[in-house]
Amino acid sequence: MSEPTSTLAASRPIGTLPVGETSAPQTQEGSGRCSRRGPAHGVQEVAVPSDATDQHLASAYGRLLTLLADSPHVDVFLDQMVRVATEVVAPAEACGLTVRRDDGAFTVASSGDLAAQGDEIQYGADEGPCLEALRQGQVVEVHDLRDDDRWCGYREHALRLGILSSLSLPVTVDGETVGALNLYATRPGAFTDAARRHALAFTDQGSAALGVILRQADQALLHRQLTDAMVSRSVIDQALGVVMGQQRCTAAEAFTLLRQASQHRNRKLRDVAAEIITQVSGESPQPAPAFVPPRQPS
Repeated sequence: MSEPTSTLAASRPIGTLPVGETSAPQTQEGSGRCSRRGPAHGVQEVAVPSDATDQHLASAYGRLLTLLADSPHVDVFLDQMVRVATEVVAPAEACGLTVRRDDGAFTVASSGDLAAQGDEIQYGADEGPCLEALRQGQVVEVHDLRDDDRWCGYREHALRLGILSSLSLPVTVDGETVGALNLYATRPGAFTDAARRHALAFTDQGSAALGVILRQADQALLHRQLTDAMVSRSVIDQALGVVMGQQRCTAAEAFTLLRQASQHRNRKLRDVAAEIITQVSGESPQPAPAFVPPRQPS
């Protein structure tokens, strides 16, 4: 995840609350105008309560860990993560996962059409609760979209889909906000205090598990790169031996000749080395067999 993170706003954005502050649902008469102001129904940095360890939530955590062990593929993990989220946060009818990229954001997994379309509306309008959660690194809640005049470009289209409330939570890996988990419901005020606590606890666990699987993916890529490098080195070393025998020169002189041939032909050093080996042996170069230490006498 090399994309730069957005700078957090110095002031608290509308729609988020600090720990310990609560806000009763506000009802507003539609003014017909959209603004950046709206009902303060968000939550921010709420501590995970003791009841987050109940059997249902613990079972969800167990499923995430099982996914890590059984199928360490990022796409499979993300697909299952959003499905488990809708089970853990009971009021949620759909869930999508937005991730950051250089030119904006996109959905990498969704539990169904409602979440996928809800996310896409925000990308098209370049505004909405999930994008705000991603950009600000804070939880953003919509209590009743009919009374919420934030995100004018998103609101009208989301209401047509039947979305009335939502909860968007930042997904962080190694301290960086890399995505947002977006929970949608078709009834207003769907996300109770208990639902928010479960959503926060699940997102924390999902973020931690995602960090593990991304590091596994990085390690697998590094292993492949190292393996490729070792294979290339083996081919080059074999070609150096051929050149040394033909030209009766040292290894350093053979390498200089090989490098000059590579530059003259505008080809990679490994490809030139492979061609030399093929010309001499009549076969494509093969990597040297791995060293296996002899067994110790019992």
